[in-house]
Amino acid sequence: MNNDNFIRRYIIIGERRLSNYWWATTILLGALGFLITGVSSYIGTKNLFFFATGADISFFPQGLLMCFYGSLGLLLSLYWWFLIFWNVGGGFNEFNKKDGIIRIFRWGYPGKNRKIDLSYTLKDVESIRVELKEGFDSQRTIFMTLKGKREIPLTGIGQPLTIQEIEKQASELANFLQVSLEGL
Repeated sequence: MNNDNFIRRYIIIGERRLSNYWWATTILLGALGFLITGVSSYIGTKNLFFFATGADISFFPQGLLMCFYGSLGLLLSLYWWFLIFWNVGGGFNEFNKKDGIIRIFRWGYPGKNRKIDLSYTLKDVESIRVELKEGFDSQRTIFMTLKGKREIPLTGIGQPLTIQEIEKQASELANFLQVSLEGL
C-alpha cells in the first residue's frame, strides 16, 4: 500500500521566509551606509571604501549619531541573519496512522532545548479547531485539541494562510484523523 494513505507531513517554514531575507539585507545595507557615513565624517574624507559619503557633516553630533544608528542596525541585521541561519520556528507536523503517532517538531534558539519534539498518540486527539481573527494583525490558526482540552497550534507564525487554504488543510486533517472539525 501507499504510505501517503497512512502518513501526512506538513512542513513549517519558520524564519527562512523571503520577507525575512529581504528585511535582513535591507537593514544590513542601510546600517552599513549609516556607519560608513559616520566614520567618514570622523576621518574627514569624501570617499571611503569607494562610497561617496557625507564628509560635509560634522562628526559631533551628526556623525556620532550616524555611527550609533549604523551600529544598532548592524546588530539587528546580524541577529536577523542568525535567526534565518538557525531556522527558528521551522519544522514539521507528522501524522502517522501506521504507528498511531503524531509528531510535532520545531527548531528553537540554540541551547540545550533547541529541538522541540513532541509526540502524541492518535487516540488522544479529540478534534481539529480553526481560529480566525481578522483585523490589523489577522491570525488564522489550526489547533489540535487533545484530551483534557489541551490545544496544540499546528500552523506556523508569520505568513497567514488564506481562509480557503486554512479550511482545506483543516478539513483534510480532520478527515485524515477521523475527528470532528470545529470553528468553521
